[in-house]
Amino acid sequence: MIKVGIVGGSGYVAGELLRSLIHHSEVSIDFIYSHSHAGKKAVELHHDLFNHPELVFSDQVNSEVDVLFLCLGHGNSSKFLSNHQFSDATKVIDLSNDFRLKADAVFEGKEFAYGLVDLNRETIKKAKHIANPGCFATAIQLGLLPLAKQQILKSEVHINAVTGSTGAGQSLTPTSHFSWRNNNISTYKEFNHQHLGEIGESLVSLQNDFDEALNFIPVRGDFTRGILATIYTESTLSEEELVQLYQDFYANEPFTHVIESTIDLKQVVNTNHCLIQVKKHGNKVLITSIIDNLVKGAAGQAIQNMNLICGLEEQTGLNFKASYF
Repeated sequence: MIKVGIVGGSGYVAGELLRSLIHHSEVSIDFIYSHSHAGKKAVELHHDLFNHPELVFSDQVNSEVDVLFLCLGHGNSSKFLSNHQFSDATKVIDLSNDFRLKADAVFEGKEFAYGLVDLNRETIKKAKHIANPGCFATAIQLGLLPLAKQQILKSEVHINAVTGSTGAGQSLTPTSHFSWRNNNISTYKEFNHQHLGEIGESLVSLQNDFDEALNFIPVRGDFTRGILATIYTESTLSEEELVQLYQDFYANEPFTHVIESTIDLKQVVNTNHCLIQVKKHGNKVLITSIIDNLVKGAAGQAIQNMNLICGLEEQTGLNFKASYF
């Protein structure tokens, strides 16, 4: 069995990891680190874990754990690794943005591979440490990678993506509590969201000459989980050619699917799937990409990465499907 440790165990993403890993056939949970909640049962924060009283938060780590998941706020993963030593055999999967960019990928002797599975599967299989992609970055990149692969991203890209309130994390903020978020919608970090860097690096890795603007408007949605991204740019290809291009690119991907009918968030919530729809409007191609921000955009993709670096079947522990309602 693979012994895993989770650091930052009280947040939404850690809750998703726990819910999946307790059913993973090849995993045992060694520790759940949370300094502020040490001694409490996990069910006190993750209420649906009522039938797992054995899961208890700790302020201690096992330095010999096989896989370490870091579910910490941005900027805190590097601090944690500086302050805690782990075995050279321990594999690290970080879910913050600390190591996603190439300039940050090497830290204290640890080299982090960028963990967008649909792009870097073979690199991930050989890696020891993984920088899990951001949730917006995952949805947007999956919408654009086929165009970059064919070297046909030749004009500005316009992106509008709406996310659920869980994307802001579990800590209460003025824009995440119910009385503000309910029946409300707003934009934020227009044109300068932190995920743009990793998106740009991935596109350039496929299309070296890509230097067009990524015009990204993130939107806070009036729902709890999921991301719906609409992306458009110019293209000379027909709709039939574009759909075929996307179908070919994702033909062997177990979790990314090109759908020709209209797609909606309820199809992917509580799953590790990404659905993509491609349509042509005049000289513009419109790509719609939807994921669950906590699963494919975080915990589910992290488990995909764990499976790959540990030599397991990629879909292990992730073959669940949510009810539509």
